Amino acid sequence: GGCIHDGTWQSAIYGFADSQKLQSLRRKFNHKPLPAVGSKLRRRGALFFSNEIQQYSVPFMGSDPSVVKRTQRFLSEEHQDTPVQYGAYAGIGGVWNIIKMMFAGMMFWFLVKFSFGRNLLMKYPEFFSFGLFSKAGPTRKQMEGSSFQFSFYGEGYTDEQDPTQGKPNAKIRTLVQGPEAAYVATPIAMVQAALTILNEPAALPKRGGVYTPGAAFAKTTLIDRLNKHGIQFSVI
Repeated sequence: GGCIHDGTWQSAIYGFADSQKLQSLRRKFNHKPLPAVGSKLRRRGALFFSNEIQQYSVPFMGSDPSVVKRTQRFLSEEHQDTPVQYGAYAGIGGVWNIIKMMFAGMMFWFLVKFSFGRNLLMKYPEFFSFGLFSKAGPTRKQMEGSSFQFSFYGEGYTDEQDPTQGKPNAKIRTLVQGPEAAYVATPIAMVQAALTILNEPAALPKRGGVYTPGAAFAKTTLIDRLNKHGIQFSVI
């Protein structure tokens, strides 16, 4: 029964409307592809059933994959870490949710291309998002009853295995979970990030600029701080 304030909805509208501009900006950087170590990551389809979470799933449309790739580039170039291959997907549930998502997705993709369509989307967020977004945002009761969970499934190579000789021979699963994501967990993460910046300047990047969280805090104790304040990281 939870919902999200329509500020996030508006960000999505403008983000998708300007997606072509973003692609042209990225091309100007002219980055070389990061080296791929081991077997190439298999990309899932546009809609598939995930055995890991027992739900139908789709590629995640948010910025997370881009943020992860930018982090990997920094860690590879600055710390000579081996970059990972990464894909992000979102579970959407059963068949009824697929139907709703397809209907809402088609409307969204059509309307976001035109100014009148964007105005409609922003004026009636609850209607076009099937109640997921609203101008009022979630109630306190909804926030108290909400939580989030991310699962990261990784495959790789043990120390004695040569990545150029065969498929990955090791698996790992990392679970990140905590309270309601937007209004409870986000402030916790922001405060702990700020304290980390104040208390651990020697562990931060040496030069100024704009960094992804994974790049800025890679050598700090931020994850330990989050674990102590209700956002749990566990390896299964």
